[in-house]
Amino acid sequence: MKATSLFFSLLTLVLLAVPPVFAEPSITGTWTADVRKDTLELFLRTSSEKPKTTQQLNMTVPLASFQGLSTADGSTTPFRLEREAGVFSFEGRFSDAKGAGHLLFTPNEEYVRAMAALGYPAITPDKHYLLAVFDITPARVKELSALGFKDIALDELVQVGIFQVTPGYIQSLTLHGYTKLTLAKLIQSRIHGVTPERIRALAAEGYKALDLEDLLAMSIHGVTPEFIREMREAGYTKLTPEELVKLRIHGIDAKFVRDLSDGRDTRKKE
Repeated sequence: MKATSLFFSLLTLVLLAVPPVFAEPSITGTWTADVRKDTLELFLRTSSEKPKTTQQLNMTVPLASFQGLSTADGSTTPFRLEREAGVFSFEGRFSDAKGAGHLLFTPNEEYVRAMAALGYPAITPDKHYLLAVFDITPARVKELSALGFKDIALDELVQVGIFQVTPGYIQSLTLHGYTKLTLAKLIQSRIHGVTPERIRALAAEGYKALDLEDLLAMSIHGVTPEFIREMREAGYTKLTPEELVKLRIHGIDAKFVRDLSDGRDTRKKE
């Protein structure tokens, strides 16, 4: 009896030490899709009751990432997309490179435990779904932590996924001299198309080692290498980044300069 009592006492201690993991509810919704050459562009619409939310999201996924997918005309074959956070199951029909139907997202409880161990103990079903859509894995969280981004708020982590602020993107900006950026600045850079390719293209036009704020402003207002070359050909050879941005804001381009030289102002009047 003593041995039995000791066994149950130890078992009770073990159960108390392990936090319970409750099965998360599945999420249902609808999907539509456009079939591209190598990808499926999906529009997902889901809703949940607790909390009552409706989400509409786009995701572009390589065709090879799906299991059982057939996009042939008339196909009604169910297909799946397996992510570490859970599984998306699709039913519907394809016709003329378009598809539509219903979806079911089944969360992975192992993912919940892994994320809890990384400091995310209370992920709601709707946030879990978002993390799955944008494929935020525990490995991604660890990679970001290794780059100095620790204790990321869950909402910011979702933004990281939405705008694809990957470790590779962060490292590519670091190689171009943009170090010690906050995640907010990195997200902003991603939103406005600040890429290594743009940085190199602007450098080739003489705009090297730009301040990040100048680089962002140039990207936001469409100061492209082509625009710089056109203005140079129009006689403006030493414009600062700020001056280039002001020209774009006020709609002044090479054509306007030429027309002005001919005594014409072709800008639209309010």
